[in-house]
Amino acid sequence: MASYFDEHDCEPTNPEEQYRQNALLELARSLMQGLDIDSGSFDLSDWDQRLPPPAAKAVVQSLPVVIISPEQADKGLKCPVCLLEFEEQETVREMPCKHLFHTGCILPWLSKVLCKCIRS
Repeated sequence: MASYFDEHDCEPTNPEEQYRQNALLELARSLMQGLDIDSGSFDLSDWDQRLPPPAAKAVVQSLPVVIISPEQADKGLKCPVCLLEFEEQETVREMPCKHLFHTGCILPWLSKVLCKCIRS
């Protein structure tokens, strides 16, 4: 089984972070592989049909590119997807809701699901 960091082609900031991410990834995989969990009447068979469509490529490509300022880096701002802190002068993407993401974290997600903040 590949680690979170191998799957996303990135490096952890410290060994504790790698352990935490791998543990969360293993938990998610275990849940998705069907541990004996009583989900009641919740039917997962049509899950894909209930997801919103992917974001339009033109919209995704037009997301502003932002360079992390020293002030933002000092605050310890993190990418909501990988939870790694942004580094000063790092280039990231800004969503219409003003949240910042690593490009490699947000673009794959937007290719699958249209975010509420892009719909409006």
